[in-house]
Amino acid sequence: MKTMLSAFAVAILIAFVAQYTFDALPFSSAEQQSAENVRLD
Repeated sequence: MKTMLSAFAVAILIAFVAQYTFDALPFSSAEQQSAENVRLD
């Protein structure tokens, strides 16, 4: 039982870390493909 609860805790921790990590990365195509001279409206 202790192993299962610790595995759940680790899975939740990994999910939160991944969410904040992926939010910090520029994954949208507008952020990846636009240059400084391109105006996005």
